Amino acid sequence: MVVLSQPILDTFSDIKIIRPPISLFHEIPVIDLSSPDAKTEIVEACKEFGFFKVINHDVPFDFISKLEAEAVRFFKLSQSEKEKATPANPFGYGSKKIGPNGDIGWVEYLLCSMNPELAHEKSLTVFSDNSEQFWSLVNDYVLAVRNMACGVLEMIADRLRIEPRNLLSRLIKDEKSDSIFRLNHYPPCPSELQSLSSLNLLGFGEHTDPQIISVLRSNTTSGLQISVKDGTWVAVPPDPFSFFINVGDSLQVCSFIPFS
Repeated sequence: MVVLSQPILDTFSDIKIIRPPISLFHEIPVIDLSSPDAKTEIVEACKEFGFFKVINHDVPFDFISKLEAEAVRFFKLSQSEKEKATPANPFGYGSKKIGPNGDIGWVEYLLCSMNPELAHEKSLTVFSDNSEQFWSLVNDYVLAVRNMACGVLEMIADRLRIEPRNLLSRLIKDEKSDSIFRLNHYPPCPSELQSLSSLNLLGFGEHTDPQIISVLRSNTTSGLQISVKDGTWVAVPPDPFSFFINVGDSLQVCSFIPFS
């Protein structure tokens, strides 16, 4: 989930520069999960793009909006309050550095394990005044998104004749699953950099996801980009009512299908 609020991080010492895409990319496959053709369309989208958008996903918008409001409240806290949850090792609040390789990005984030034994103790530090409310919202949201993700994986298994049908989905249903939930916030560009029209701050560097799949949701803020087959980076129009599915390295390898 990506949220937008007002706090500005200290100016980064390392800023990556990219060229903006020429235009938005409007050819992202849109999969209606209620359609009888959904499983075929999903696999074709995986082969062609490794990325697609789903609608009629049955994740209540009420779950989404309440959790986003709580995330916005968190990122509006003072830096000292947010840093009570640091370092993100790996769970908790972090900024600038993304992942163990030390990648630098124009981002701050809250990373939570979906294993309750690992997650709850950290949440008490981050949300000391209303941690139970926060985790109730997270649990509602994650359960709904997990069910949707499992449905997508089972459709892929059906179409590829993978047996048993739940071979992929049980990897995220298992109580020992290493699934994670991440809230990203990309602060506004500081005024002193806005005048440098040739600069574009890179919020999150070029990467592939190692997981089976990643489920992404944005608000109305643009910024998401994907690389298509010819190597061109294109911008994906935001859609706060839908979810984007990104094929991870693990699914590409275990399915033996040449996803993009």
